[in-house]
Amino acid sequence: MSNGPTSHDFIPLTSYREYPVAEMEARSRDFAAEMQRRRTVRQFSDRPVPRAIIEACLEAAGTAPSGAHQQPWHFVVVSDPAIKQAIRGAAETAEAEFYSSAPAEWLAALAPLGTDADKPYLETAPYLIAVFAERYGLGSDGLRIPHYYVMESVGIATGFLLAALHHAGLATLTHTPNPMGFLTQVLDRPPNEKAVMLIVAGYPADDVRVPDLQRKPLSAIATFR
Repeated sequence: MSNGPTSHDFIPLTSYREYPVAEMEARSRDFAAEMQRRRTVRQFSDRPVPRAIIEACLEAAGTAPSGAHQQPWHFVVVSDPAIKQAIRGAAETAEAEFYSSAPAEWLAALAPLGTDADKPYLETAPYLIAVFAERYGLGSDGLRIPHYYVMESVGIATGFLLAALHHAGLATLTHTPNPMGFLTQVLDRPPNEKAVMLIVAGYPADDVRVPDLQRKPLSAIATFR
């Protein structure tokens, strides 16, 4: 007898939408063009952003595929000025230590981006979204539930979130302070979660400037066989 899923485990696929090939091509080109406009910014406006926009983007992130459908991610949205100030202070301390001890080749790679230990945007932007990976789950009995392909799953969900925020009309910055343990402490997260990334989200400042960078062409990032 098969140990596989039984019929009641599956339902008809009703969400799929097929489009004519010409429309598919147009939609794919339009989406690629929209994503080409996405740029990381380090200068944010303090203009408020409705919470409903962030919620919808997080709902989009939650549709990402995950190992064994365990959805091992948790997003902490921070808008409280006091918490943002605490995050900035801890992040700048960690970054100052990094910049004082990082290998020269690493600092050289960062130089064109204009990064340094000063992170005023962590207080200026209306939202910080801390991304946590659930290394394991916890059952109602307190026992650990193994999670699989955690970092891969969280990476996909984070990509969905960044795309959704851009599609909504917001600018973002992905901040990965090293180490990131302070986020667990400041945001009072449980021990089964590991901080992965801090996403800064909001409107870009009116006088924002970005590095003059070029993305790799398709021929450099994809191979068709």
